[in-house]
Amino acid sequence: MGNKIKKNFSLKQQQGMSFLEVIIGLVILVTGILGAVAMQATAKQGSFDAMQRSLASSLAQDIIARMRANAPLASPNLTLNTYARNDYGSELDAVGDRCNVAPGCNSAAMIANDMYEWELALMGGDVTLNGKDVGGLVGAAACISQSLVDSNEYTVIVSWQAKTATTDSAINTCGATGQKRRQVVVQAFIFNI
Repeated sequence: MGNKIKKNFSLKQQQGMSFLEVIIGLVILVTGILGAVAMQATAKQGSFDAMQRSLASSLAQDIIARMRANAPLASPNLTLNTYARNDYGSELDAVGDRCNVAPGCNSAAMIANDMYEWELALMGGDVTLNGKDVGGLVGAAACISQSLVDSNEYTVIVSWQAKTATTDSAINTCGATGQKRRQVVVQAFIFNI
């Protein structure tokens, strides 16, 4: 008879879950869901930062290619130093005649057109949605400088504002200084062919 009571008692213990077990299971489940949401937000932010860096690098390479294409055979630096400015992105310069590789375009007109198109892309004006600029970098600024030591060496700096703060190295003054400033610096040599 003692065995029978013991057997019935153990069956009663195995019937269902207690309220405490359900609460612990829910806490574990909610913690996992919150972790997945936080991971998704971090991945989205990292993806946006990577896209901005990729666009900045592409813009820097674009203006270098434009400069190389416009380097005249005689005295390229007399023409290319026109590109050297520290205020790209502050205000879109007006260009009178859009000279696109058409017959009769001189080097100065091509440079003015290239600078306009590049700055338009930098500021996001080349991609619009409902009349608003939606392309480009966030808080974009750019600088192009010619080396004082070697007149064939040019430095292109593209700056933008990221979403998160970090340490600003403040090595150069291109773009607004601050904890969210990011930069791509590209140095190139443009030679007379």
